[in-house]
Amino acid sequence: MTSSSSMLNNNSISINVSDDEPDEFANKLRARARRKRKKIGLRGGKTGTGFSHIVVKKLLKWWPVVVFLLAAGLLVFEASRIGGKPGKELNLETGHGKIHDKVVEKKVPTNLNRLDPVTHVVHGVREPCLKLLPAEELEHLDFPMDKVPADPIKRVVYITEANPASVDDGMPFEQHSVASRFNLFTGNQTLKQRDESFKVKGADASIHCGFYSEKGGFRISFEDRSYMESCKAVVSTCAFGGGDDLYQPIGMSESSLKKVCFVAFWDEITLASQEADGHKVGDDRYIGKWRIILVKNLPFTDQRLNGKIPKMLAHRLFPNSRYSIWVDSKSQLRRDPLGVLEALLWRSNSVLAISEHGARSSVYDEAKAVVKKNKATPEEVAVQLAQYRQDGLPEDKRFNGKKALSEASIIVREHTPSTNLLMCLWFNEVVRFTSRDQLSFPYVLWRFKEFRNINMFPVCTRKDLVNSMGHIRKAKPLTS
Repeated sequence: MTSSSSMLNNNSISINVSDDEPDEFANKLRARARRKRKKIGLRGGKTGTGFSHIVVKKLLKWWPVVVFLLAAGLLVFEASRIGGKPGKELNLETGHGKIHDKVVEKKVPTNLNRLDPVTHVVHGVREPCLKLLPAEELEHLDFPMDKVPADPIKRVVYITEANPASVDDGMPFEQHSVASRFNLFTGNQTLKQRDESFKVKGADASIHCGFYSEKGGFRISFEDRSYMESCKAVVSTCAFGGGDDLYQPIGMSESSLKKVCFVAFWDEITLASQEADGHKVGDDRYIGKWRIILVKNLPFTDQRLNGKIPKMLAHRLFPNSRYSIWVDSKSQLRRDPLGVLEALLWRSNSVLAISEHGARSSVYDEAKAVVKKNKATPEEVAVQLAQYRQDGLPEDKRFNGKKALSEASIIVREHTPSTNLLMCLWFNEVVRFTSRDQLSFPYVLWRFKEFRNINMFPVCTRKDLVNSMGHIRKAKPLTS
């Protein structure tokens, strides 16, 4: 049906409307509306990005609040985790291995078992800090037993004096008293004897060097002593007072595993601590590659001083061993022992290799650092420095052009009369003064004029030799 258009006024426009014709104008309006609504929904390019845009704007505005809430949530989570994990800890104060409940948060070493080489730049070329022989050569490496080093000293005689004032048949052993660090283990070395011990007369040298008294402590079982006497070369470490864990050596050749002893000295406190952590000593007295040697009746209340015995007196503990490598308990050996002996001793014709200090070269500067870090009391350090100044020790002692101040966490040596005497002299210094052996080593080198053939290797070599974990916990002193 068709309806006629109405005439309005002269400015009106006539529009024909028919029920049979499509309403094109209305359709266009609806299509335009749909396109407009779609455009609004697609602002930003894709569906949903409009909402994302709004969220981003809000985050940009309120990001400090979001960060604060995340940090607070993390702190709450960590606090609940620490507080919710009770553990077992050794009661180190008593020294009897009693276990009691206590919250323990144990550090996990981050660089354990790393074998990647440490390198440095030499004349513009990057080279490994420690150049070991190839693996196939290490497997066929052996001790040069036919080589006899030239040594001005032919024999060291260890003084075995008795102390009538201290010896008592009913007394099993004697730790040092507050007034003196000397005891039945060390002997009572006088200042005059100390001075004479540095003066080698002829081919023989006499010196106090521990182990001279049956009642001096540091008791080791007969079975363990027999094993130690069988060692021709040894890698040793110790942990007294429950101070550190035991790290298995890595990077070992089959040849070294057959020819070298691996010995860890523990006391009863450390044994109880490690067993509480699930580290059981086997029936064969081994944990992994380490033969565990249990020491009883330690001669000093200061555990650091007890630790100097296996560190410095390997020639007394292993009388038939020709070579030894000392590794501090905070470190994991990661290089083959035979390869280390070849690289640091045989190749350079040295009888002693020791890690130099990375930060300082002066004994007097090191003494300030020791006091600042509370490693020793100012009074005992002052006594030691006063003696060294009186004896004329230079400020910056150097040995064959290299610094003499040693870090001393790794000691590689051949057991010759000269190195044995050097170690006895060094041990007596830490007994007399402070147990910080870095302070006394340059002095001993300076006084022992006859000593030769030392390899003071740099810090990067030490870092290549071991993975250093740091001390896990503080060792507790023994109670007398």
